[in-house]
Amino acid sequence: MEKRNSIIFDTTLRDGEQSPGASLTVNEKLVVAHQLARLGVDVIEAGFPIASEGDFEAVKLVAQNVKGPTICGLARANDADIDRCWEAVKYSDKPRIHTFIATSKVHREKKLQKSKEEIIELAVKAVKRAKSYCDDVEFSPEDAARTSLDYLCDVVKAAINAGATTINIPDTVGYSEPKEFGDRIRYLFEKVPEAKDVVISVHCHNDLGNAVANSLAAVEAGATQVEGCINGIGERAGNASLEEIVMNLVTRQDYFNVNVNVNTREIYRTSRLVSNLTGIDIQRNKAIVGDNAFAHEAGIHQHGILQSKQTYEIMTPEEVGWTGENLVIGKHSGKHAVLALLEEEGFQLDKETITQVTERVKELADKEKSVERDDVIAIARDITHQLSDEEQFVKLMEFSVVTGSNMTPTASVKLRVDGEMKIAAGIGDGPVDAVSNAIWQMVDPSLKLQDYHLKAITGGTDALADVSIKLSDENYNLFVARAVDEDVIRASVKAIIKGINKALNYREKIQTQG
Repeated sequence: MEKRNSIIFDTTLRDGEQSPGASLTVNEKLVVAHQLARLGVDVIEAGFPIASEGDFEAVKLVAQNVKGPTICGLARANDADIDRCWEAVKYSDKPRIHTFIATSKVHREKKLQKSKEEIIELAVKAVKRAKSYCDDVEFSPEDAARTSLDYLCDVVKAAINAGATTINIPDTVGYSEPKEFGDRIRYLFEKVPEAKDVVISVHCHNDLGNAVANSLAAVEAGATQVEGCINGIGERAGNASLEEIVMNLVTRQDYFNVNVNVNTREIYRTSRLVSNLTGIDIQRNKAIVGDNAFAHEAGIHQHGILQSKQTYEIMTPEEVGWTGENLVIGKHSGKHAVLALLEEEGFQLDKETITQVTERVKELADKEKSVERDDVIAIARDITHQLSDEEQFVKLMEFSVVTGSNMTPTASVKLRVDGEMKIAAGIGDGPVDAVSNAIWQMVDPSLKLQDYHLKAITGGTDALADVSIKLSDENYNLFVARAVDEDVIRASVKAIIKGINKALNYREKIQTQG
């Protein structure tokens, strides 16, 4: 039987970014998009352009600068969303508009308060409007896994007849079981003959831990596009893990009989890059990219590996681009050495950013510190994580801390909050606590600091301080922020301010979506 091609659709920058605390800056989105292009994904869903000005600019920037993959934007089934989406993706050589509307009974009745007929009418209208802008149009019946089969077929048929070239069947809330989901795809092909003439896609969430299994069951049933996120990030329990889907299809070609165009040797660095920029760590025993993925501790396993790697390794570390050395950047290393190291880690930065990173590395080296790979990555992450002026609702102007052996630490902080200068003083158990208490007097009281974590990047008394914090808002959304600096207090202040701005940007995005 001739092998089918499987289209790999990455939504790390859209659905993945909806992970609590995973918001990326415009520049970070561009860095990840360049690495996704190196990975060789077929489609990059770069964002939800109408959600916020930042999201629009990010999608536009990706469309203008990233070559190779199709660049896709998400739009609800209304004119304003679709128009805004086109304004962002039109700069791509291969633009796509992805529009959606909910079709399950609970969504129709509780959220949209629309009849079945009204939903189909809106879907058709949306697809036709998107089609007036570009040939490549994707349509998703949201919550398809809980939509009655026959009505799902009616919606899909209408969308195809309106001009949709890709039909995506999402398990929006991770409800399905693998056999059930595969059967749903088979039923669709059986009842909608037109489905054979378009791309049938799947987009699975991981609420019951079935996202990858459901996606693979759909491929087995005939789906020709699979959507997912690097490291499986995403709302709630996350999306299908893209690297796990890809390596299943590659490693078990004998079973699935499909081709993928992904360069698997870029998987590991893509995973690390996304983890570094989002601040979401990868569990040690995570398949494909976890620290333990290729570790063998049991004596009998070690003996087998020494005799033949095939005894316990069904794929090699090299296949996914596994790297482990913590290389040292010398005191006299220049821009080219820094650039080479960062490119190995998946960063593709402009000249100005590379210069900034190199200057910070040299500053560190001038203090007689050996600068290691993780130091350089942390500095690059810190610089690319800088927010634009529009994204900085709160900006640090200056701060000072006074402490001593016989006095309570006292801090003074000056912030610009929504354009207004504010100054506050605070005391605390230590200098970081004092600065934090001063900051919280000047910002939204509904934002709460839930967690503070400090670590040294590479050890030693002169190590870079890496501070990560978690904030929550009134709706219990979590926001993660990280900052690095030679000074612990300064790193802490930078991380807290970043976290506050992330929360405020997320709030603006939600309010814009209405």
